[in-house]
Amino acid sequence: MLRRMKIESLPGIQFVVAADYEGMSRRAAAQIRSFLRTKPEALVGLATGVSPLRTYQLLAKRAAREPQLFRKLRILKLDEWGGLEQNDPATCESYLQRHVLEPWGVTAERYCGWNSRPRNPAAECERVAHWLAGHGPMDLCVLGLGRNGHLLLNEPAPALTAAPHVAPLSSESKNHTMLQQARRRPRYGLTIGLAGILKSRRVLLLVSGAKKAQQLKQMVQGPVTTQCPASFLQLHPHLTIICDAAAAEGWQ
Repeated sequence: MLRRMKIESLPGIQFVVAADYEGMSRRAAAQIRSFLRTKPEALVGLATGVSPLRTYQLLAKRAAREPQLFRKLRILKLDEWGGLEQNDPATCESYLQRHVLEPWGVTAERYCGWNSRPRNPAAECERVAHWLAGHGPMDLCVLGLGRNGHLLLNEPAPALTAAPHVAPLSSESKNHTMLQQARRRPRYGLTIGLAGILKSRRVLLLVSGAKKAQQLKQMVQGPVTTQCPASFLQLHPHLTIICDAAAAEGWQ
């Protein structure tokens, strides 16, 4: 099963509903492959977590068969758990090294990542902002949807920060599945802000599971509000949402 939906009030959104997580992942991997064929040197921002994991694994299999497709690709790590050692198994760094950078053959000069334990977190934010200003904007930004409507570590709040910044962690983020294997608890987040996301030429949002259905509905059908950072994606002119049937159930 694969359905395309059109949201009349938001013409910039392409909405694809797959039967399940595997179908969602295969569709997402196919879109990323197609994108790289048109722009091999693309700068792609990658989120971590469960939602995009299978997509990255499928692309790793493709890289083993077609390594030339990934030889010019550039990667930006979009966020990080602040206060963890870089090699902690729970960091976004460890995740990307394991599932993306090594299997896709992305070399160090084609990668920009956050230092998870910087001496000066504010200076680390400035470094990433400067790098993105010189190498961006992102050609493609791959995101997941948080259970409280957050994007990356941009959490619901009275106001949001546009630039790369140090972010306080919500209770939902502190209980993220990635942190189950952490050697210590993170103290803060490091994240690309909403401006960097919205300046991306294309955004691909992956949403899986019934637990995300209400957040997806609010993100697409509700008002643009800082209490649901993902709702700001309504403003993006080239957004593709790929979800499974469970995430879309009961509201489309």
